[in-house]
Amino acid sequence: QLQLVESGGGLVQPGGSLRLSCAASGFTFDYYAIGWFRQAPGKEREGVSCISGIDGSTYYADSVKGRFTISRDGAKNTVYLQLNSLKPEDTAVYYCAARTHYCSAYRNPELYDYWGQGTQVTVSS
Repeated sequence: QLQLVESGGGLVQPGGSLRLSCAASGFTFDYYAIGWFRQAPGKEREGVSCISGIDGSTYYADSVKGRFTISRDGAKNTVYLQLNSLKPEDTAVYYCAARTHYCSAYRNPELYDYWGQGTQVTVSS
């Protein structure tokens, strides 16, 4: 059974950092693209980053470019999202999701087949 489990969220002050993890079971990342999304209260789910399973290409939304970094560890079957220089507007539930192969139109949540349960990130002083 294919499963994604996020972890690493928490409360952090503005300017701080967190590292989110997305651990997969039931499949290997080699054939899947993994996207990270976030959803704040009252807002739509927003795609923030994606990493391709085929070639490791990475993609970032303009709102996080230069602050967030996506990476993967094949041995651990885990994808990470490093969050630096956090701002209060980054507060949201963060989800990882899987789809086959590539990150084309990665910000469209309808293109993903599998989702994790989410992890809360709160940026506040």
